[in-house]
Parts: sequence; C-alpha cells; structure tokens
Amino acid sequence: MKELKRILLIEDSTNDAELILAALSENHLANEVVVVRDGEEALDYLYRRGLFRLRMEGNPVVVLLDLKLPKIDGLEVLAQIKSDQKMRLIPIVVLTSSREEPDLVRCYELGVNAYVVKPVDYHQFVDAIKGVGLFWAVINQPPPGALPPASYRQ
Repeated sequence: MKELKRILLIEDSTNDAELILAALSENHLANEVVVVRDGEEALDYLYRRGLFRLRMEGNPVVVLLDLKLPKIDGLEVLAQIKSDQKMRLIPIVVLTSSREEPDLVRCYELGVNAYVVKPVDYHQFVDAIKGVGLFWAVINQPPPGALPPASYRQ
C-alpha cells in the first residue's frame, strides 16, 4: 500500500484552517493533516516534545505555515526549521495574507520553498490551496527524511 504523506498546517485562524482543510478534501487528498495553532506548538510537533512527544517519527512531507502566529511567529519558526540540519530539507510553503515585500524577501532569505498570498476571494482561495496541496502532497518528490521510517509506513 502506498503511504499517505503527512502535512503540517500551522494556522492560528480557525476559519482559514477550516477552509484549507476543506480545499484539500475537495481535491480528494486523503493525506493526514496535522493542524497546530501557534509557532510554539508547531516546534513542539516537529521536535516531538510536550503534547507531541509520543507522535509517530518522521517529518511531514510539507509544512503550510502562516506568518502571523501567536507565541512564536512564522518567521522564527521558518528560521528554526531551516537552520536545523535534521529538518532543513522539509519543504515549507508560507500561506499568508501579507503582501509586504520585507516579509517575502525575509522568507526567501530563510529558505522558504514557496510563498503564497491567501486570496481574499473564497473560490480563488480554495483553488490556490488545492494547487498547493496537489503539488506538495502528490506531485513533488520529497527529500529523504521527510517521510516516516519504513517501520512506520502503512
């Protein structure tokens, strides 16, 4: 059986998280999507600590990251992931409402793989998420280490 790759969604807006999950579902992506609500929780998930200390080993196939997060902001989360030898190959897609050039430049300086501005229009938003999900979860070949070890694969 082919393994379904996990997606980590880091989004503090309940409405945006629900829209993203619905858009991924509409595209018939059966991937497990783990949703965390702030930067601290995201890092706990990735480093398997706190509430996530017992989670399955392995990294998500892609991280969908909002920039404006409580506790630890998205830029800091991005910086920590991309500076960590064991995590820097995880693809990160920033999903943000920020059209600010400094945010865009800083994300690419830190090593982001894609920067997507959330469209305001509902249909455009859903289409953008479908495209992101399809590309990163199905079409893209993930780097080594982005998948759980073979012993955890279904």
